Amino acid sequence: MPILDKVFKTAAENNASDVHVVPGEPFILRRFGKIIKLKNKPISAQNARQIIHEVLTEEQKKILRANQQLDFGYEIQGLGRFRGSIMAHNNGLSAIFRVIPPDIPDITKLGLPDIVSKVLDNHQGLILVTGATGHGKSTTLAAMIDYINTNKALHILTVEDPIEFVHPLKKGVVNQRQLGINTLSNANALRGALREDPDVIMVGELRDLETISLAISAAETGHLVLGTLATSSAPKTIDRIIDAFPPDEQSQIRAMLSEALKAVITQRLIPAADEKGMVLAIETLIGTLPVANLIKDAKTFQIPSIMQTGKAVGMQIMDESIMDLLQEKKITAKAAYASANDNRRFKSFLDKENSD
Repeated sequence: MPILDKVFKTAAENNASDVHVVPGEPFILRRFGKIIKLKNKPISAQNARQIIHEVLTEEQKKILRANQQLDFGYEIQGLGRFRGSIMAHNNGLSAIFRVIPPDIPDITKLGLPDIVSKVLDNHQGLILVTGATGHGKSTTLAAMIDYINTNKALHILTVEDPIEFVHPLKKGVVNQRQLGINTLSNANALRGALREDPDVIMVGELRDLETISLAISAAETGHLVLGTLATSSAPKTIDRIIDAFPPDEQSQIRAMLSEALKAVITQRLIPAADEKGMVLAIETLIGTLPVANLIKDAKTFQIPSIMQTGKAVGMQIMDESIMDLLQEKKITAKAAYASANDNRRFKSFLDKENSD
């Protein structure tokens, strides 16, 4: 049995989100946002390489040698899947593994608002899940796909790097493709997808201009497209997409995006007040007609105002979500202050908490 299998078991038992293998350090877990070093002896550079190689196939070792880095999936039957990322650096070889729970969570149990299931009832358009790395975007996407798979008889095609949650047979048909194994690139998979009769296309990450362009085109031509971007707010997501294109194409992309966009869901995980987990704060932008007009007219700076007045249609800015969590005592004032976009709103709460 590979040494890492035992470490992964410890990580799963302790609700850790990540496992780090670093030369010169013991095994490291990330639990509820905090780094925890286990009590084993520090791992030498030679041992780290050996421990990492134990969980790789010969083909993966070749790719690692050629590229000096590797993203891959690893599964332990009965325990779960792990998303690995290996990198060569000045001290040898390190690896970070994200712990993927064995069961796909329900969208309501994740703490997602009701508007999310309503948005997923669209038969076409673009839905984006955004947020910083490690804030649960992949889990939310998986829950969304599971909702569609449970409730609708549709063909769902996913492009992932690597495959994380494996979707079982339910009402729909789910075909999952992994970059580097089942397809050469996101763009390659998306070009092929349009000839593969999909109703729903999920792209793990919209990471380059060609992928973004193909995703928007697919959303415009009758498909529901779900994807992620590593952006910190809904308005920044719009700007990021448009800025990916050359200046002479941006006017056309604004028009296409304004028509295609159904929702941007930005999420942020915040340590719970009881220190027993993480709580999800959510920002939601819904693709209403006023929002579409602002995108088309290059006035994305006005989107936050629309979001503040759009509660009736399910819109919410991040700081409102954080304030709700604070008032429900799910998070501390200190955590709210550290996580907010405008922490001045939370200064009085922090001062009160510090004085108690």
